[in-house]
Amino acid sequence: MLVLRAPAKVNLTLEVLARRADGYHALRSVMVPIGLYDEIRLEPSAAPAFFASDAALGVDNSVSRALEAVEARPYRVTLEKRIPAGAGLGGGSSDAASVLAAASEGRLGGIPERDWLATARTLGSDVPFFLTGTAALVEGTGERVTALGALPPWWVVVVRPKVAIATAEAYRMLAERREREPIPSGNRAASVSLALLSALQRGAFTDVVALASNDFHEPTVERFPEIARAHGALASAGATRSLLSGSGSCLFALCCDELTARALAKRVDRAAVADVYVAPFVASERWR
Repeated sequence: MLVLRAPAKVNLTLEVLARRADGYHALRSVMVPIGLYDEIRLEPSAAPAFFASDAALGVDNSVSRALEAVEARPYRVTLEKRIPAGAGLGGGSSDAASVLAAASEGRLGGIPERDWLATARTLGSDVPFFLTGTAALVEGTGERVTALGALPPWWVVVVRPKVAIATAEAYRMLAERREREPIPSGNRAASVSLALLSALQRGAFTDVVALASNDFHEPTVERFPEIARAHGALASAGATRSLLSGSGSCLFALCCDELTARALAKRVDRAAVADVYVAPFVASERWR
């Protein structure tokens, strides 16, 4: 049996730029893997089978799609979901990327060589990021990924509000807001993501906290009282700042070490949130 661990991620920045001719928005984001993992168990089988701890997941799931994309032999898949869905933490994309990584490393047997990045793009916009195994600047619609390398030993406290958000709903709210406000120019030289990436490479914690931003954050907090309540719970617990991850619904606060993170998490009002997670930044062995 092969056991894969798929990490979650947080977006330290998320810039939603102009809408492209193909209907997709260009993005620019600094993304970091964190030590909150889904676990995927793969056992060779006469016929494909899928079982998940989350009853909402059916036959059409990211693990099965990734196995099909690489033309793997049949497996009995057991997915232990620890990364919540609809939370902006990238669980489904990470699950798919873990399968692709295993295939590219020969751990799924005789998988034909292919363009792994091109395959990743067919499975989801965040899948190429998860193949890097470390923090990265992600641009375009997720296809341009610049890996950071080694990471500072920082931690995050993540809270899950008592609501999930569909990505389409998040974009609709942002579009409504931008009817009243100018769309950012997208000038790369002035990008907050590039400024934060530089601060992250220097290990400048205070600067990273100050620069962290997400274009979905304000409209989402304004629209959903459950998210506003979770945001307030982190502030009341002593978080300097908290920020939406991805298109939500989870929020996170950066901490410079594990003790600070665990103390902050302990102070969060559990009645205001569905779950609290404490996790470090993580990178694969090749970046350490």
